[in-house]
Amino acid sequence: MSSLRDNSWYYTLAIMLAALSGIMWFGLTQVARADERGPRQQEFRDSNYGHNRYYPSRGQLVTALPSGHRTVFYGNAQYYRHGGVWYRPQGRSFVIVAPPFGMIVPFLPPYYATIWVGGLPYYYANEVYYAQGANGYVIVEPPKGEVIQASPSAGQMSTDQLFVYPRQGQTEQQQATDRHECHRWAVNQTGFDPTQPPASMPAAQTIQKRADYQRAMSACLDGLGYTVK
Repeated sequence: MSSLRDNSWYYTLAIMLAALSGIMWFGLTQVARADERGPRQQEFRDSNYGHNRYYPSRGQLVTALPSGHRTVFYGNAQYYRHGGVWYRPQGRSFVIVAPPFGMIVPFLPPYYATIWVGGLPYYYANEVYYAQGANGYVIVEPPKGEVIQASPSAGQMSTDQLFVYPRQGQTEQQQATDRHECHRWAVNQTGFDPTQPPASMPAAQTIQKRADYQRAMSACLDGLGYTVK
């Protein structure tokens, strides 16, 4: 009877030691894998315009690109994009960077905030501003002027009460494209950009230029099938 109890005790002890060895092995394996991954990336929270998302800080090097990244060419340079984060090759690694102004991308990041400046929509993510262009979305400098985060009510295009109605049932994406194209045309016609008004221009001249811009904008939108008042 005593021998049976002794065998049972040794059997229980063996199970406990085996379980403890397994736990220690799993812990050491996780530490080794963490060492292989290298130090954790530094992140920052982008809270501008209620965006509230975390991104890795720029300037950091990574040894491999995330799965599902996209390649974008600009001039002779090659960039990679994933989830609103931009990378450039640096030796055998990749550095997290800001994309250059003027680059055109076919689609927006998966998460972004929409803002309105001078009656035009801009799309913001990870300290980068995108504007609707003819062939996609253009990376632009931060727009100057009063920022409205929500879409202007009733199609309001600017603080001067310019209202636009899509009388041909244009989609929101088509409306954004048409507004951007008409904005470019109106700026070329009048020499005035309400998103970047010249600080040195006298107030009376600014008012006149803005009125000229709005007339050009209205004429362009009317020709594309919008009712403007």
